[in-house]
Amino acid sequence: MSEMMKAVRLHAFGGPEVLRYEDALKPVPAAGEVLVRVHAVGLNPPDWYLRDGYSMLPPEWQPKVAFPIIPGTDISGVVETLGPDVAGFAAGDAVYAMVRFPEGMAGESRAYAQYVTVPAEQLSLKPAGIDHRQAAAAPMSLLTAWQFLVDLGHDAPNPLQPDQHRPVPLEGRSVLVNGAAGGVGHFALQVAKRKGAHVTAVASGRHAALLRDLGADAVIDYTRTPPEDVAGDLDLVVDALGGPSSARFLRTLKRGGALFPVFPLGFAGAEEAEARGVTVSATQVRSSGAQLAEVGRLMADGSIRVVLDSNYPLSDARLAHARAAKGHIQGKIVLDVA
Repeated sequence: MSEMMKAVRLHAFGGPEVLRYEDALKPVPAAGEVLVRVHAVGLNPPDWYLRDGYSMLPPEWQPKVAFPIIPGTDISGVVETLGPDVAGFAAGDAVYAMVRFPEGMAGESRAYAQYVTVPAEQLSLKPAGIDHRQAAAAPMSLLTAWQFLVDLGHDAPNPLQPDQHRPVPLEGRSVLVNGAAGGVGHFALQVAKRKGAHVTAVASGRHAALLRDLGADAVIDYTRTPPEDVAGDLDLVVDALGGPSSARFLRTLKRGGALFPVFPLGFAGAEEAEARGVTVSATQVRSSGAQLAEVGRLMADGSIRVVLDSNYPLSDARLAHARAAKGHIQGKIVLDVA
């Protein structure tokens, strides 16, 4: 007889109200997979993009979905059982992962649940010294910052541009991070600073103390001053918000500088970038247990901190999505799994 678990599922696209906390089949690990009992789940923009049917993507890019689906990618928990052909993990290990991304964009990641199966190569031991909430908050956002700024970690084709993304040198360089208080932004700030950059953080003024505590050398309050009006002579802009407005940062960059929009769709400054001698580049974050082990050591020794905005029970996932929809998130939102 099949075992059951609690999960949050979608039976249709829509707002937070379509998230339903209900019974679902407990998954069974296939060869090369690990079954994890989930303790915490981190929320990320692809969670609400999926819930909304990826309406912001061109129709030809929208994944085909078979309802019901369990959203979510980022988990921290404890190994329950191992599927065949798995080595390196044992029952009882505390672990964390970004599950099946981007290949699971149509709902195959299945993280909003009491149990999830994870390909072993996407799994890492949870960093010592941080709890499950902090670990669950890190994978997608921290891997995004790491793959943009330090090491791509794979050779998969780039779906966002013809050329592969290449990080640029950071030591001694002048870097601006837009959206620096958010999920990706607060990690990008710390990674750039750790790699020796002079970092200017852009966020609303209420985040200034936190951003300086995380290592920002300067903070621009965008509610008072447009950052593109006061920043200049930069080597790199990491726009953690991205979209059409990223082009405004081109004039802040030196010739030979780079603009990395984390969400590059809608960017409309290609001709201006070429004229200014600025490289514009983006990449799609990909699951990597090896990179989670690497960044995990930095979280374990306190070199990188995880900031939590708020947490909700898994059963209140719709409230967590409603919180996300209000914006101005400081760090990450997390679901606690009973």
